[in-house]
Amino acid sequence: MKKNRQTLLQIFLVALTGTLFSCSTNTKESGISVTFPQPSEPIQITKSSKEHLFASYYGINSWSADQQFATVLQTDIKNRLPDENDLATLGLVDMKTYDFIPLTQTRAWNFQQGCMAHWLGTSPDSLIIFNDLREGKFVSVIMNVHTKAEIKIIPYPVSAVSSNGKEAVSINFARLRKTRSDYGYGGNGQDAKENTQFPEDDGLFLVNLETGDAKLIVSIAQVKEMVPEIPEEGIEYFNHTLFSRDGSKIFWLARAIPNRNTTSFTVNRDGSNLQRCFPDGWEGSHFDWLNGNELMVTANYNAKQYAHVLFTIGKQDYKRLGNGLLDYDGHGTFSPDQKWMVTDTYPSRGLREQKIYLMDMKMEAVLPLGRFTQPEEFNSHWRCDIHCRWSPNGNIIGFNSTHSGSRQVYIIHLE
Repeated sequence: MKKNRQTLLQIFLVALTGTLFSCSTNTKESGISVTFPQPSEPIQITKSSKEHLFASYYGINSWSADQQFATVLQTDIKNRLPDENDLATLGLVDMKTYDFIPLTQTRAWNFQQGCMAHWLGTSPDSLIIFNDLREGKFVSVIMNVHTKAEIKIIPYPVSAVSSNGKEAVSINFARLRKTRSDYGYGGNGQDAKENTQFPEDDGLFLVNLETGDAKLIVSIAQVKEMVPEIPEEGIEYFNHTLFSRDGSKIFWLARAIPNRNTTSFTVNRDGSNLQRCFPDGWEGSHFDWLNGNELMVTANYNAKQYAHVLFTIGKQDYKRLGNGLLDYDGHGTFSPDQKWMVTDTYPSRGLREQKIYLMDMKMEAVLPLGRFTQPEEFNSHWRCDIHCRWSPNGNIIGFNSTHSGSRQVYIIHLE
């Protein structure tokens, strides 16, 4: 990449084959201009030969508010799913020295979502919450990263945390282990209710992080008539939850086995206004809130083509982002200032390249930030998706990659 801070109108057209073309446009003739931030070369911020990954799912902020530290997991486990006997070390990477600072260990983690560590909005430079298995139960733990003191143990694991740090969403990670093993935890830390297709006492829980109390706001049974019919041996489950930016709404996916189907849902945080996001056949996969009302979901647009689809809750103003260039299922997530969306690809056939693209939200021009080859050995439930995330100031994009032969954590600076 050429390091030109004021590169104007480098609009990169991405063919569906993955071939990259570049062209420039005369701004005087077209009246169109796009100025992308200048990306650095990828920087590896984890040093040892152990496996490393960001300690949460893609799109979740991994940095303290001052961007001094990032939450990272370190493990010796490779090329298999972890179970309840496999400890991972949760620690901080010092963003000045890239030293790894161990904090604690957890037995509730996986390669896709880490231990769902979040910085808490109540004290975003010092407090984190993460999942663990304690005395046979899945819990979440609030910790002060500077003293390493455990402030509180919440009797529910978290799958999403509100921006103010006072509420969380909890789902059944034991049921996930039975239905989507790479997203669940080993150890039977919850009742998986695997013999109940649509349980009435399980689903989406809203957790008060100050009191530790939880309320079931949407049961799995409640969506039975809103999702595709499943066979007698099948079971429905919830996964992939996310608060809107203002904390007023929650998005999640309802899925089923053995024949996987997906329905995208939103609900108000109090359990009201439960609604599907899309018509039949649109499904849903990856997601991020642009603000309190607009949501992007990679969905099967018109039941024909997966794309990054932006829409307003309660409306059918569906818009494919990227002018047709991002018509695939990527992990898209928006910058804190809402000016940019970064997304990735799964490994391509043949070369097995995973690519990162940056799109400006105004003109929807697309800039490639890198391509990274994933070794064949990571082609299973322990795969390593790129899983981009933004820093609080929006000047760093972090991601995971195995292109070096091991799972490591990288950043790209934007100037």
